Amino acid sequence: MGKRIFVALFICVVFVQCARRGSPTGGPKDETPPVMLRAEPPQKTVNFKADKVRIYFDEYIKLNKLRDQLVISPPLEQSAYVISPQSQASKYIEIEFLDTLAPGTTYSFNFGESIVDNNEGNPYSFFSYVFSTGEAIDSLTLSGTLSDALLRKPETFVSVMLYPIDSTFTDSVVFKEKPLYYTNTLDSLTEFTLPNLKAGNYLLAAVKDVSKNYVFDPSVDKIDVVHDTITLPNDNLFELSLYKEASSFAFGKAFQAGKQRVGFGFTGSDAIEIVLDQEVSDSFAAIVSRDRETDTLYYWYKGFDADSLAFTLKHDTLTKSYAYRVRKGDPDSLSISFAQRGTLHLTDTLTLITNTPIKQFVQDSMQLRAKDSTLVSFSLTQKSKHELQFFFDVYPNEKYQLELLPGAVTDFFDIINDSITASVRTKSRVDYGNLSLRLFNVPSFPIFIDLIDAKEEIVRSMYITEGRGVYRFAYLQPNEYYVRVRIDENGNGKWDTGNYLAKQKPEAVYHFPPLLDVRANWELQEQFTLE
Repeated sequence: MGKRIFVALFICVVFVQCARRGSPTGGPKDETPPVMLRAEPPQKTVNFKADKVRIYFDEYIKLNKLRDQLVISPPLEQSAYVISPQSQASKYIEIEFLDTLAPGTTYSFNFGESIVDNNEGNPYSFFSYVFSTGEAIDSLTLSGTLSDALLRKPETFVSVMLYPIDSTFTDSVVFKEKPLYYTNTLDSLTEFTLPNLKAGNYLLAAVKDVSKNYVFDPSVDKIDVVHDTITLPNDNLFELSLYKEASSFAFGKAFQAGKQRVGFGFTGSDAIEIVLDQEVSDSFAAIVSRDRETDTLYYWYKGFDADSLAFTLKHDTLTKSYAYRVRKGDPDSLSISFAQRGTLHLTDTLTLITNTPIKQFVQDSMQLRAKDSTLVSFSLTQKSKHELQFFFDVYPNEKYQLELLPGAVTDFFDIINDSITASVRTKSRVDYGNLSLRLFNVPSFPIFIDLIDAKEEIVRSMYITEGRGVYRFAYLQPNEYYVRVRIDENGNGKWDTGNYLAKQKPEAVYHFPPLLDVRANWELQEQFTLE
């Protein structure tokens, strides 16, 4: 009996093991992209007269982010065609034309990476359907590379455009007209090729087309242009470096920013004179300050009560009149904060910030003490209408306490501060790293030497008017940095960008390739040859 039970158990175990061996594992993941089987009419059809196209694939596909990925050259209005299906899987794509196509023209529909298989999402990368309404397919190409005039990394999804230069051509074409030929670099690409071109003379432009409307909008787009006429055929490799033009000045809207404060938005330079066009009493007073973060000027006023205000704003040769009805607003009351919170780095300047304009300050009503309660001598400078800077010898491993007695600060509305005490600490010298940089082959001075972070934001910058061999960034917070050198070619104390209509290129910028790892208690020495 026991022998029979043993045999039965053995057989069960064998069957279980066999069943396990036969369990499906799912197999390898499908990484094969779809394949085009045929197109009706066929690829590269000439004398094209059809009102629709069907492109068949070997498996079910779907369209992913078609609007972002599809590039049609020459561009067509979205109302001129319909692509389907877009909301479901299918084994074909249909392009239906709702408007007449241009005669004698080679058209290219580049789908980028929008065509993916239905199951795994494998893309059929950069598939193009090409046809011609003329007797031949245009076959010339134009190639080049893209970079950014200021940033290390170029923009993605950059539009590269060709405009024919003929008897009707003007420089304003990039603002008003769609290009004759067009391509898009898609994501992370820095090289471009414009295919299926016709021989002729052209203007080559690259635009970060934020609005995706095929025209250049200087307020939001970056651009670069080869101003010399390009004649096709041409085997040259063209280099385009995109820049954002300086904002042209424009007046914005007026708005009620506070009970006795009117805000005026603007773009461009803040050299604006604000004039109140009304009779005022002797008690009237006004002051203008700029917002610390936005392009806004504030007109603060007191000693005046009216339902409406009339202003004239003047900027160089531009003026604008505002008839402004006063609205309800919250009263502005004095509050004080500090730019540094908790830690005062050894290269920082202790800065006091007010939300209302500073009318006056009394240094004798302020005391700065070290951690042993000894008084620290300091000088005081009003940096702006909202900022006071305290200058003193900053030592490591120290604690500073600033005390403001009542009346130390009086704002525009004659409100004085309450007693305020603020404390900050400094770190040890060994908590920081240092960078010494030697530059070679600098084309000209002055220059800016920038330390930038991974987001390409300036962490520290120095302005150098003449060469001195070694440039040292002391007391850097441990982090990874890039080095950038900007050439101030015209010596005006700032880096100037380009301007398309003026045919002005941006001032030169050089990037030091490696990412520098600045560590605590470490002296880093680097050499940078500008090329």
